[in-house]
Amino acid sequence: MQDRIFFNRLSESEFLESSVLDISKSGKVIIISDLHMGSGSRDDLSHNGEMLTCILEEYYYKNGWILILNGDVEELQRYSLDYIREKWAGLYRVFNLFSRENRLFKIIGNHDEQLTFKKNLSYPFHIYQVIRIDTGIIPAYVYHGHQLSDIYTKFNRIFGFLIRHFLTPLGIKNLFENRSPFKRFQIEKKAYAFSLKNHCLSIIGHTHRPLFESLGRFDFIKFEIERLCQNYPASQGEARLRIENEVTALRKELGKLKRKERRDVLRQSLYGDELPVPCLFNSGCTLGKKGFNAIEMTNEDIALVYWFTEGKSKKFVTRGGYEIVSIPSRPYKKAVLNHNRLDYIFARIKLLGNQ
Repeated sequence: MQDRIFFNRLSESEFLESSVLDISKSGKVIIISDLHMGSGSRDDLSHNGEMLTCILEEYYYKNGWILILNGDVEELQRYSLDYIREKWAGLYRVFNLFSRENRLFKIIGNHDEQLTFKKNLSYPFHIYQVIRIDTGIIPAYVYHGHQLSDIYTKFNRIFGFLIRHFLTPLGIKNLFENRSPFKRFQIEKKAYAFSLKNHCLSIIGHTHRPLFESLGRFDFIKFEIERLCQNYPASQGEARLRIENEVTALRKELGKLKRKERRDVLRQSLYGDELPVPCLFNSGCTLGKKGFNAIEMTNEDIALVYWFTEGKSKKFVTRGGYEIVSIPSRPYKKAVLNHNRLDYIFARIKLLGNQ
């Protein structure tokens, strides 16, 4: 991997020697990315801002979790930091709760990279380029992901100028590569290759596409259909009917994904491997219209979760038989979409990742 793809021209050895968060004895980490906090009422986070604020305080803070904000927290390519802090004062109040107990880690992204251009005395949190989580089983590197794009490492300031002075006044959303299926896969491939080479996990954001064990939703559905088909012959009665209904529903969802993403791009989704090595994870973003994704991690396991308001989730969440967690006296619920033990993931990486 070429040195120039790392943020601020870090070499690969410097990247691997990044700041360390040790949870090998104990500790729980919640990773969220791509909040794009802006004007408050009209920005992308407005759908989920109230829910996110409540969940971070009532569930993660009160239950002792460590919070990692993995880039693009503030939409500084459109708005000033003072303006954002004023509009999102409630969310910053919750961030401060974590920070006062040394449970907040803020990683830089391409949309809030301006915080590193000059020393910003008004910014209350320490800024990291990458965090290494030591689990005692396998190391996990948390970084935003734009570092893997030559475009963003070379031209991000130009993008910021265009967005601030041309796109924002015209009310135009972002047009750059995290919106392109092909570009998203190119970034994911580089993160995947880095993890394969170093026998570690990469947990990124940036592309807004949730990944678990190197699989996106499209690939996960294919494997899930195969698993259901294997279980079908031995099933009977209601169990058999449930499998039939689930396969039918999953096939419909697969068709929607095919129409959403170009088919030539989907064929690249296994990163060129017959058996994808489970070394790449993506926490998605907080900007969904019906909820948001996040990654949870302990020294024993890792999970991709989806938070939603009761009665407003995506259909596959309520249909899929996922573990559901509720917050007392609140309408917000968490579905555990994917979950696995780190020792099992480590074994698969060791056995499947040998070049």
